[in-house]
Amino acid sequence: MDISISKEMRRMNHLLGEINGTYHEAAVRLGLSDSAMTVLYTLCGEGGACPLQKIVRQSGASKQTINSAIRRLEGEGTVRLEPGEGRGKNVRLTEQGWALARRTAVPLIELEDEIYASWTKEELWMYLELTERFHTALKEKTKGL
Repeated sequence: MDISISKEMRRMNHLLGEINGTYHEAAVRLGLSDSAMTVLYTLCGEGGACPLQKIVRQSGASKQTINSAIRRLEGEGTVRLEPGEGRGKNVRLTEQGWALARRTAVPLIELEDEIYASWTKEELWMYLELTERFHTALKEKTKGL
């Protein structure tokens, strides 16, 4: 079977891998696992609390991976689980969790914001629009796999 990946797709895959690697290196430098950083990052973006399912959806990681990270963070006193809607659970940062987030996830968020702020409005809009279009098309087309 002769399968060829376009030059553009190879570049996209390379860039996505490099970006993910950079986030991994940042988490390690800050003393966190990727999954713990994901939990803290998401909670910061949601004002300190959100449904567990939202963290799973936004992370792209497995539910088991996120649950393991939350159990570790809960054991450290960083987050607490609370009853959510129906059988769901909400995850909330504790005071200790906010302190950790201010040392880890918040600086990362600020760096991202600084990068995006250096782009023109048009560049940022185009990047977001094209990324959303790619995601929407990929999601639709993969339903048939």
